[in-house]
Formats: sequence, C-alpha cells, structure tokens
Amino acid sequence: FSGIFQVTVTLLFAWLVVQEVHSELDYTNQGQGQQLQGDVSLAGFFPLHYTAEPNTEFPALVSCNEGQENPHGYHLMQAMRFTVEQINNSTGPQALLPGVKLGYQLYDTCSVAAGILASLDQLEEQFEGPSGPDGAAHLNYSRIKKVLAVIGPDSSSKSFVPAALLGAYLVPQISYEASNEMLSNKELYPSFLRTIPNDRNQVAAIIQILVHFNWTWIALLGSDNAYGLEGMQSISQQAALHGICIAYQGVIPTYREDTVQTMRHIVEALLQTKVTVVVVFSSKTILSKFLPFLIKRNITDRVWIGTEDWCMSRLISGIEGVHTIGTVLGVSVKYFSIPGFVEFERKTLEASMQHNFSETESSDNGCLQSKELYSLTRRNFSLEKYDITSSFNVQKAVYAVAHALHQALGCGAGECQRRTLHPWELLPWIRQVRFSLGNSSVYFDVNGDPPTGYDIVSWIWKGKDWSFNMVGSFTPDPVALTIDGDQIQWYGSGTERSREVPLSICSSPCPRGHRKLLTGQHTCCFDCLPCPAATFLNDSEPTLCQPCPPEQWAPPSSEQCLDRSVLLLPWDDPLAVALLFFLAACLLLTSGSAVILLLNLNTPVAKSAGGRTCLLMLAALTAAAMSSLCHFGPPSPLACVLKQPLFLLSFTVCLACVTVRSLQVVCIFKFASRLPPVYDKWAKNHGPEATILLASLLILFISVLRVAADAPRPSRDLQFYHDSVVLECSNMLSAGALVELVYVSLLSALCFSFSYMGKDLPANYNEAKSVTFSLMVYMISWMSFFTLYLVSRGPFAMAAHVFATLFSVLAFYVGYFLPKIYIIVMRPQMNTTAHFQNCIQMYTMSKQ
Repeated sequence: FSGIFQVTVTLLFAWLVVQEVHSELDYTNQGQGQQLQGDVSLAGFFPLHYTAEPNTEFPALVSCNEGQENPHGYHLMQAMRFTVEQINNSTGPQALLPGVKLGYQLYDTCSVAAGILASLDQLEEQFEGPSGPDGAAHLNYSRIKKVLAVIGPDSSSKSFVPAALLGAYLVPQISYEASNEMLSNKELYPSFLRTIPNDRNQVAAIIQILVHFNWTWIALLGSDNAYGLEGMQSISQQAALHGICIAYQGVIPTYREDTVQTMRHIVEALLQTKVTVVVVFSSKTILSKFLPFLIKRNITDRVWIGTEDWCMSRLISGIEGVHTIGTVLGVSVKYFSIPGFVEFERKTLEASMQHNFSETESSDNGCLQSKELYSLTRRNFSLEKYDITSSFNVQKAVYAVAHALHQALGCGAGECQRRTLHPWELLPWIRQVRFSLGNSSVYFDVNGDPPTGYDIVSWIWKGKDWSFNMVGSFTPDPVALTIDGDQIQWYGSGTERSREVPLSICSSPCPRGHRKLLTGQHTCCFDCLPCPAATFLNDSEPTLCQPCPPEQWAPPSSEQCLDRSVLLLPWDDPLAVALLFFLAACLLLTSGSAVILLLNLNTPVAKSAGGRTCLLMLAALTAAAMSSLCHFGPPSPLACVLKQPLFLLSFTVCLACVTVRSLQVVCIFKFASRLPPVYDKWAKNHGPEATILLASLLILFISVLRVAADAPRPSRDLQFYHDSVVLECSNMLSAGALVELVYVSLLSALCFSFSYMGKDLPANYNEAKSVTFSLMVYMISWMSFFTLYLVSRGPFAMAAHVFATLFSVLAFYVGYFLPKIYIIVMRPQMNTTAHFQNCIQMYTMSKQ
C-alpha cells in the first residue's frame, strides 16, 4: 500500500510541474499572501476566499481573488499572526523561545488545488539551497529560514493531499478544523496532528443527542466530499447499534448546473419520507448552496442536527430565509476566549486604513504585502463566537509548535541553542507537548488528536436576527451528554415556537408486554402484539415472547415471570385447624367407645355388635382417621407411602368386619335350618376371623404390590394450574390406585347386600338401616371428593380429602357404634338378656 501511495504522490507532483510549465499555475497570484521573516518560520494555510471546485478529473487551479471573500478564514489568519506576535513579545522567566523570533508564511487555500500548490511550495523550499553534510537542507540563520511546521488547512477535503505530501517527508502539520477520522491513520498521514476533535467523537455526540430525545426515525444527509461521506458512513454504523433507523440517506453534491436536479430530488425525498429529524453531516460551502432549495420548498417543521463545520457558520445563518427551516441543534467545538485578540484586529484595521495602497505598489512591510489582504482588512468583518472558537484552535496549534521548539532547542535554561533543526526532528517533540492555554489543557494522543469535547448549541431567531444558545455539552472519554431541553426553542410551522420535544419515530412504542412484529426492512417500523400467558417480553429480544421457566408463570402482556404460588394445606391454615379439631373429635369418639365396649364386653349389646370384633373395628376406624394427618403440610416420602394404603387397609378391615357380622346374623336368623355343614365348620373353626384376615391381607397385598411397582412420592404438579404449583403425592390416579378402589367398592357392595338382607331382623340385630346409612354417607363423601379433585387441586380440595376421610369414619361410627353406645350408656335396661330374648321371641312369632 505504501508503494502505491508513493507512486500517487510522485505522479501528482509531476502533473503539477507540467501544469506549471504550461503556465496553468501562477505562483505569483497563489503563493505568499503574507510573510514575516524570523529565525524559525511556520506556514499557515487559511481559506481567505470561497471558490467553486471545477468539474474536472484532476484538480484545477482557480484564482482565489475571483472567489467570494471568507470572513471566517480572515479571522483564522489573524489569529495566527496574533499568536506569533504574542510569542515573539513574551518576556520573563517563563518566556517561550527566548532569543528566537518566529516567522510565518501564509497562504490563501481557497480550494483543494490551492492547498496542494501551497504544500508543494513548502516541499520545494525544504530541498533547495545549501545542504548539510548529509545532503539535507539545514536550519541556516544566515538566510530566510525554511518552514519547520504547517498550520492548517481548514477542512478535511483540503487536508488529505497536503497531509500525504507533507507526511511523506515528516513535515509536521497541525490542522485547526480538519476533523475527518481517516486523518488519524498514522500509517497514511504520519505527521498530521490537529487541535479539533476528530469526527468519531462528533458522531458519538450526534448519536447521543438522538438517543437523549428518543429520535429513532431520521434522515441523513452528507456533503459529497471526504468529510460528509465518512461522517455519513460512521453515523449509519453507530445508529444501528443504538436502535436508530435511517429512513433516507442523501449525498449533497457540489453545486453545478448538472447537479441542480439532484438537489431537488433530495428535497422531494425528504418531503416524502416524512421524518422529523434530519442529520446533516456536511461542509458549510456545499450546504450553503443546498439550503435555498429547502427554503424554496417551504420545509419548515424539521429538526436539523448540524456538525461543527456549519452549525455556527455565518455563511449558513446568513442565507435568506434560513430562519424558516425549523429547529437547528448543532455540535460545536468548545468555546474559549482569546484575551487581546479583538484589540489586535482593531489595530490591524487602523494600520490598514492609514496605509495608502496603490494598484502597482508592492510593499516590503513584514505584515501585509498584498492589496487583497489590505482590502479584506478594511472590510472590518464582525468577529463571532464561531470565529473565536476556531481561532483558539489556531492559537493552540501555534503554541504547540512553539512549545515543541522550546524543548527541541533546549530553551529551558533561558536561552535557545543555535543549532540545525529539521522538520522531522521537530515532529516527536510536538507529539509530546503538554501545556495549558487559558482554561484548556493542550496535548495530543497517539493518533495526534486532542481529547476535547463539544458544546451543544441551539439556534435562536428573533425575526431574522440570528443568535445561538449553548444548551449542553459532550465529553468523549467517558462518553457523557448533558443537555437542558428547556433552553431549546422548538420551531413548528414557520417560526412558531413550542416547548414540546418533537417526535421522530416510525411506530409508537409498544405497551408493556407487547412484542414487536416488524412490518418492513427497518426495525423501527412494527406492529405490537401482546405476549400470551406463560411468556414474557425480554428487553434484549423485543420481537420474541420467551417462555417462562417451569417454576414460574406470567399473565398475558407481561415483561417478567413471576414465581408460582405453592398450593398445600398448611398446618396453621384456619381450615386445617378446623379439620384437626374434627380429627380430634373422631379420635375421642372412637377411643371413648372402645373403652366403653371393653368395659361392657360381656353384655348382650356388645356381643350382638360383634364382641371383640368391635374393638378391631374401632381400632381400624381410628387408624383410618389418623391417615388424614398425611394430608397436612408439604408431602413427605413416608406420608405419600402411608396416606392412601393406610386408609384403605383400615377401612377394608372395618368393612370386612361389618360384612362378616352381617353374614352371620342373616345366616342365624334366616338360614339356620338350611345351613350346610360347611357354614357350621366355618363358624366354629374361626372362619369369621379368617375371612376378615383374608380380606385385609388381600388389600394389603394389592397396596404393597402397588407401592413396590411405583411408589408414590412427593411431586410438584405444574400442569393443572398455570400460575401455581401443587405439592402432592404422585400416582394418586394410577392403575394400582384404581385396583384398590375397585376392591374396596366391591367389598362395600357386598357389605351393603348382606346388611340389606337383614332389614326385617329384630331391632337389636337389624343393622340394615345403620349400615346402609353409613355406606351411603361414605360413598357420597368420596364421590364428592373425586368430583372436586377433577376440577381443583388447591388447599380446598386437599381439605375435602381430609373431610371425606373423617366423614367416612364418622359415618360408620354414627351408623354402627353410636346406637349401641347409646343403649349401653343411656338405656342400660335394654342391655339385658331378657330384653334380647323377648325381641327374638317376638320376631319368631311374627314369622309363624
């Protein structure tokens, strides 16, 4: 790449030489504008005129004097003169360059070609005249001194070729207004430095302004030069990273007859795009020719974001009708005052007025040597803040060279050394300078850029009188924007003012929990769709509703997932406390009844109820009631294993006892004469006890087999409720549980049948009504529970399970045991053998 660069520079140099031979370049008209002899000289490149760039393939030189006068460039030139004079007149122990006089040679770089010519003029001076032992030109105090550094040019487009030419020979160059980021590339431009921040920081400031006001739908315009094109590219890249969409991009061409239609097309495109905010990254010269087209189309309600090159320029604010275009916010180089500068320009004006310059006169005055410069001075251009800001950058550049010379010539001892100094020897010293000027700290980073920020300014119009207001500031390291929106006057149609910040969006922001459905190629244009339940919208993925983790849930249109509520029957819940009292009552009844029956075990009532079998039934009912304790609190592995088998086994024992007891009574009273010998043997050889044991062992076997095959364990049901997790035991409705339920149901039906067969037995033996009642209550309780369990799994359903268990126990107690306990306790006269024999006789007589 470096070889191609050198070839390009060589060909350009050769072409300019050919142009000079054919008298196409006139040094006498374009060369020295002002010159001051000194021990050490600086070159200054300043745009004293505006000239249009010719539409040719190669740079073509146009006489600067034919262009429009540039007041801004004039002030910049005077800033350099002022600074050199200030340094030369400095005295005291802290004086810069004691004994050394700075000189300068100033050029009017009104065009790219003029800047190239000025650079070549400097290179020619570097290599002409006497040479030192190594063949290089040396600093010779016996003749006019060669330039050791260049100050300028003013713009990026005018800086690329001079920076390449001067950089090839390491001639230091410090620009005061060239901000293009490419100039920071030290491989291409090794000797280029600047006192204005590069465009990378300016782009960051513009992006932060857009982010601050939430402007996500913008148009982007840039001038057709390196400054505008590079700036547009950088903004396009950074905008995408901050969610900013560029609805339209347009390149503003240099004004010529063949580009007029292009400018009109850009204006029409802005009208059709209907954006509110337009970022204009353009040089002031190109933009000044484009704005009249905007004004003519009466575009009045836009917000224009301007760059430092044009937002503070009188060339722009002075355009007729520009006050109607809307609100202008600009990024401006930080303002610093220059004490004594206004007085210096005033004295220069007085001197020019006293000097009578004729058409043919050629002055040897060390300050002004051109009639055109006298004419510019006599125009008495007003000095604006924008001019002072840029002039301060010129002053910093000159002081940077002076401080570097001070170090290179060893002036710290109070006197500078008289020695040979080359431009490339001065370059490292310039890179290392660090000093304070006014309230500003001046130094360069590794890329030759200053670490300064920007002011944010807003245009203010009072009729057609223009002014501006500083409304904020931006610092690049760290990136920080402060802006006071209350100081900005927003303009609507015409010059109508408003306090409301304009909107510049393609689609309104989605409500909370609504995802974006893109409707085009831009991410800023979308429809809003609510996120369904169990999903949420993550800020990092605004177009996707993400599912919640299993342990969480989310309502529709949610931005975050919520923890599921845990459903269980806690011990301290009021309903649980009531059930525990119910359990205590059941246990008290069964245990109390067992004591009463045990004390009256030999009485007729106790014997008719089953004798010792009653104690087994009461124990079974007690165990069944105790199984309800497994339903309280979080389920444990032991509770899950015992919960259902304990109740079924206990209740099966109770049912088996009632069934066997009913069978015995029916057989004795109804089938005594027809009973086969088998029944006698069954009854006499502990058949009832064996039957009860067999029925109990069978349900025990089924339960053990079920637990062994797939043991119930604590589980978390996440499917039944979308917002809750049910803490229960697994396999509540498994095949094993179904077999258990079928077995108990068959045993209940058998019990009911035998009991019903004895519905006409003596009252003391007639248990059909009580058993039927108990079984009906038992069945209704469990049918109600299973119905509720199918539709609910919450604490109420868990409580219903406990209630069904206890109510079944209570139903059998009330239906079977309570009448007997009542007779034993309250009607002892009925608990006699005579009473029972009387009942049997009456039953026998009724059958006869």
